[in-house]
Amino acid sequence: MTGRPEESPSDFQTHLREAAAGILDRFPEALRSEIYALSFRIWRIDYDDRRPYVAIGYNTESQYELEKRPEDPGEARWNYACWLLDGFEMLGNIPQDPTGAELYVDEIKRLGLWYEGEDEDLPLTGDDDEIDAQRDLLNLHFADACIDLARHLHADGRIEKLFGRGLPVVVFDMDCPGWEIEATEAANPPELIADFLTWQRAAEGP
Repeated sequence: MTGRPEESPSDFQTHLREAAAGILDRFPEALRSEIYALSFRIWRIDYDDRRPYVAIGYNTESQYELEKRPEDPGEARWNYACWLLDGFEMLGNIPQDPTGAELYVDEIKRLGLWYEGEDEDLPLTGDDDEIDAQRDLLNLHFADACIDLARHLHADGRIEKLFGRGLPVVVFDMDCPGWEIEATEAANPPELIADFLTWQRAAEGP
């Protein structure tokens, strides 16, 4: 358990929680004993911050064995660049998730973060810092939703029920290298990510 009470979720968060549970249920049963970590890969269509999605996947002991190197076995185990990344179901403002897309856009508009047109048409008066701030808010909103999703899957016992044990959820955005440490720490009970954090901090160096 995370030890932090959950607030009432938004409609978009509720959708993520319900849809993600279905995705986990559809993971191949034959692989469940091999899966040692879940992955939340955040990305966006055409680099558009209004169209984010999260691919919900996993890494397996077999993939780890294929990728590991004697000089640094932890890299293959905890660096998402070595993981299975393709072929997983996605949730967010994407055609593959029409319900999530509608709820996400509604929520972003309600929060005053949506804008029409291309990036250069942002309806802001001011300098580039203001434009970057709006994009940052969009990215932060979706990142928070994904971290909330991981915390919820732990808190309601969904992961333990399906896999027979707790598994860490590694949250990462390939456009934000290094952020996976902060995000994964926020998304998981401490005991599940001790090995992940040990390797990450060692890899950072002194």
